[in-house]
Amino acid sequence: MGFLLRDAAGTDVDDVHLDDVHLNGVHYIGRMARAHATGRHTRDDVARTALRILDEHGLPDFTMRRLAAALDVQPSALYWHFPDKQSLLAELADRIVAEAQAATTGRSPRHPDWRERVRIAAATLRAALLAHRDGAEVVASTTAMGLGASAARDTLSAAVAAGGLGEADCARAASAILHFVLGHVVHEQQRVQLDRLGLLTARDGEEDPTGDFAFGIDLLVRGLGTRL
Repeated sequence: MGFLLRDAAGTDVDDVHLDDVHLNGVHYIGRMARAHATGRHTRDDVARTALRILDEHGLPDFTMRRLAAALDVQPSALYWHFPDKQSLLAELADRIVAEAQAATTGRSPRHPDWRERVRIAAATLRAALLAHRDGAEVVASTTAMGLGASAARDTLSAAVAAGGLGEADCARAASAILHFVLGHVVHEQQRVQLDRLGLLTARDGEEDPTGDFAFGIDLLVRGLGTRL
């Protein structure tokens, strides 16, 4: 790394053995960590493995140490690709949303009815979030922190814009729909976890999350229609 350290006895320490040090509040990654990061795994490798761990263990048990162990590297090696855990989660959020975009692209852009475009965009985003354990919480926290791409909001805004609303109204409408989608799916995924733990008392067939979601989106779409 180009700097020299000495141990307590005053002996020079060759930085080739350094892996992870902090000096004056600055985080330095040593040659071993850099070699692990650049020679064995790519940024994409790290993100793919992280998404797999998220699916297997959930967000509460997703740690950088667990990820490093899965990649057979030191935890500090991960910071060569991502400066912190939240940046990594932002990458995962972008990948989850990208799955929704890929599905939406094939179904809605050329649809003549803006209302249907909104419904399709919302439904495909919900499906992408549900496809990953705690997916909604990952995307919601990333969105709240202003990290990651704005692809989800942009897709919804474009769908609403097809109805003729102004730019400011489209942005507000997209945010309202996005918040509904995220909140609804967070609730769905929380109930899935509670059900796995045997903590739900709801009777079979009592709930219809897909129907409830469609109903909520329809309310929003109809409300937007009154502003045209």
